[in-house]
Amino acid sequence: MGKRHHASVSPMTKARSLAAAQTVPVRGDVEANLAEHLRLARVAAEEGAEVLVFPELSLTGYELDLARDLAFAPEDARLEPLRAAAAEGNTILVVGAPVRLGARQHIGAFLLYPDGALELYTKQRLGAFPSSASPDGVVPPPEASVFEPGDLDPLVRLGGTTAAVAVCADTGRPEHAERAARRGASSYLASMFFTPPELEQESERLRSYARRHALAVVLAGYGGPSGGLASAGGSSIWSESGELLVRLEAPGSGVALAVEGEAGWRARAIRLGGR
Repeated sequence: MGKRHHASVSPMTKARSLAAAQTVPVRGDVEANLAEHLRLARVAAEEGAEVLVFPELSLTGYELDLARDLAFAPEDARLEPLRAAAAEGNTILVVGAPVRLGARQHIGAFLLYPDGALELYTKQRLGAFPSSASPDGVVPPPEASVFEPGDLDPLVRLGGTTAAVAVCADTGRPEHAERAARRGASSYLASMFFTPPELEQESERLRSYARRHALAVVLAGYGGPSGGLASAGGSSIWSESGELLVRLEAPGSGVALAVEGEAGWRARAIRLGGR
């Protein structure tokens, strides 16, 4: 199945099968982005992934000017194909979207379970790109001009373990990952969007969380531009010792997969054409 990484699995720890989806979003085209999600979900299911993490705002792209018009409700009918895919593939899907809760707008991550259950994580720390992120200085507005910080923070119920979710700037606070570990999470699922100059810094931050808190860490990012900005790609998975198990380089779509077993981790990067 690809590269093998040796690490013993504690008798107290259940094996995990983790995957990151790297997408190339179409600006504001939920239907096209949904089709890409379903394609990647099928690939992950065929590889036996227990959970598949998509990037920040993956269903719309990082298009803040469109977020209010495209915002999802908690039980949005547009999620039905993804709920069906989760059931068919026996895979938990962590999917990014703008979400409206009453009068409040949030950056959300829907947790879609094979049994039909749906939960919602809302981004806690809003961010902004510096003008240097774009060569022409044209960048999206600060997220706080569109969204409010949220406080919904469910753990993901994997087979015998739990995982915590983070959305992009959430990972900039070390206490976020620390709190995940204190709550009993053994995996940290980061739904991201960052530019090429940020890749190494963000990767090193997540690797440090893996080592410090004994967390397997999943990073899911874009493999193409969004919101007028280039994407770094680099969707990755690290072991709980901080070892890089697999990375998908930009550009393009694909799935990064890591499966834990008695002999350690097996990892595979699957590149897809078409976008």
